[in-house]
Amino acid sequence: MNTTPRIFDVIAVGRVGVDIYPLQDGVGLEDVETFGKYLGGSATNVAIAAARHDHRTAVITRTGDDPFGRFVKRELVRLGVSDTFVGVEPDLLTPVTFCEIFPPDDFPLYFYRKPKAPDLTITATSLDLDAIRDARVFWATVTGLSAEPSRSAHHVAWSARNRRRHTVLDLDYRPMFWTSPAEATREVQRALPHVTVAVGNREECEIAVGETDPHRSADALLDHGVELAVVKQGPKGVLAKTRDDSVEVPPFPVNVVNGLGAGDGFGGALCHGLLEGWDLEPMLRFANVAGAIVASRRECSTAMPTTAEVKAALEGAGNAAH
Repeated sequence: MNTTPRIFDVIAVGRVGVDIYPLQDGVGLEDVETFGKYLGGSATNVAIAAARHDHRTAVITRTGDDPFGRFVKRELVRLGVSDTFVGVEPDLLTPVTFCEIFPPDDFPLYFYRKPKAPDLTITATSLDLDAIRDARVFWATVTGLSAEPSRSAHHVAWSARNRRRHTVLDLDYRPMFWTSPAEATREVQRALPHVTVAVGNREECEIAVGETDPHRSADALLDHGVELAVVKQGPKGVLAKTRDDSVEVPPFPVNVVNGLGAGDGFGGALCHGLLEGWDLEPMLRFANVAGAIVASRRECSTAMPTTAEVKAALEGAGNAAH
């Protein structure tokens, strides 16, 4: 285990891969003629999004020993994310993900992660626990709990954190990664007592705590031990609750090009707000706008907005309101 001291603002652990997205809209993959290639994966996108807000970020993940794996490491560095904790699994292939684009609200995803994704082979012994403990934000996703040895590695990482502030669980539930919804519910509920922030949409909250109503979902997450519960409601905005406060913000209207990655842009901006010590309402408004900007662009990782872009959009909305 590498014990060289490294202090990061944000360390994310989880999925990485290559997004192969069509450059034609409104047609099935069988009819698409040209594609774009982008870095992808939820945890990776969050790290990139946080880097766009000038934070020192890293991602803990693994790739295959193949050209796409080399692309991943090169693109991470280009986008401002440290590749220090990116390992290589020589017997597996770097995952690729295809999507179809049917704006404004239909974006089917096709994950190629068989027989197993390298990011699910992360082991406890490969973790830099000092770096994880010292990170100002530690971000993990539910996908990392779907298989061993990644599942156990996550719990070792949380033990090192010891419920340090800004230990975040993204409830990013993908049914194709699990044997059953019940298994996912069991593992999420095992994880919740070890984190201080939980973030998810209504469907993900149903898997986590059996509730789809935003307020009941947030209350149930708080009852499971988190200090901040964030429930994304898509076109209805965002709700966040602590034990002492409750804030809802409305959606930020954009022309949707591709809704994929918007939640990761939201996540990176949420990290920025947490690190800056913002109150709930400005933090949610900022994150909401960041996610909306991503939805207005085709790709995910390279669509993440800068702080200046988000502020300009917020100021524009404020001026329009007057």
